[in-house]
Amino acid sequence: MSLQDLLILGQGQDLASERGVSCTGEMPAASDPALVDRARAARKALGSRAMILGHHYQRDEVIQFANITGDSFKLAQAAADNPGAEFIFFCGVHFMAESADILTTAEQKVCLPDLAAGCSMADMATATQVNDCWQALTKLGVAARTVPITYMNSSAAIKAFTGKNGGAVCTSSNAPRALKWAFEKGEKVLFLPDQHLGRNTAIQSLGFTLEDCVLWNPWKPNGGLTDEQILGAKMILWRGHCSVHGRFSTKNIDDMRQTIPGVNILVHPECQHEVVLGSDFVGSTEFIINTIEASAPGTKWAIGTELNLVQRLANTYTDREIHFLDKTVCYCSTMNRIDLPHLVFAMESLVNGRLINQIKVDTEVAFHAKVALERMLALP
Repeated sequence: MSLQDLLILGQGQDLASERGVSCTGEMPAASDPALVDRARAARKALGSRAMILGHHYQRDEVIQFANITGDSFKLAQAAADNPGAEFIFFCGVHFMAESADILTTAEQKVCLPDLAAGCSMADMATATQVNDCWQALTKLGVAARTVPITYMNSSAAIKAFTGKNGGAVCTSSNAPRALKWAFEKGEKVLFLPDQHLGRNTAIQSLGFTLEDCVLWNPWKPNGGLTDEQILGAKMILWRGHCSVHGRFSTKNIDDMRQTIPGVNILVHPECQHEVVLGSDFVGSTEFIINTIEASAPGTKWAIGTELNLVQRLANTYTDREIHFLDKTVCYCSTMNRIDLPHLVFAMESLVNGRLINQIKVDTEVAFHAKVALERMLALP
């Protein structure tokens, strides 16, 4: 199969699905054995001019070529810390590549191997919707007392809105610090775009109650809330969620505990609140990796996060018993748009003098988004 055929196949349907692979945790072999050699040749030709960043949720066939692996912010920081890399291939999703462009120098260029690699959560909050929400809060007289906090998993436009209105960006690992900082500055927080991370952090780390949180639905007038609900709330949560983490359920946990006695349930804070309450350990992607790394041989784990990462952990720590919390949940469909055919095409194009799929954030948007990112970096 030619590279062009593979790219067309990747744009129409995931390669794993085309090959009849189920969502049981098994991935197919590399898309084409010849592509591995071509990737190595292109990588060698580009040398130190290029850097490949691989998110933890990426396929192994892509991760093997990554200079650095990590979560979204770690990778964006890595790009900024390596100004000598003229070209950055960001193997992740669109908002991650945007953050890398914002944090790197004007001379550095960021490439997303497949522009179809987006994020459903980030798409759940548009700049127009968030501005409409802010106008409603202004009209009600509470915007001046509200600090916006946006999750890293948001568009550059939402980060810019946050920066312009006195707020900051957060990650799943530093969300508690970001919220504490926000409540030192104001009385309320508008948390974008993941309702679950906002709710779980407010309750688990700040001691808030469910009654302190309201859910803003951008598709309803006034967010579907009464003025009294908004005035009484401490946390105004945006109606957004992760399509992967949001599907884990308490039934998954009950089934695992019944099937595997002594199993430890380890989940990401993007999961629903009741799932977090029913788990033994909750934390960011890096926390999940570190927890498994530090665990004792023979321990049993059921992990609620993206399947590529769980499968990689199971293959790495074979002396532990590691399971995916829900076998019916497939890979992150948008993250998996980045595959070896697209990476090879992007690298070979650059070897031939043509940069494809460059991610370039508007100058004004980048300025305000960087303000929000720098506020996060300055958190105590």
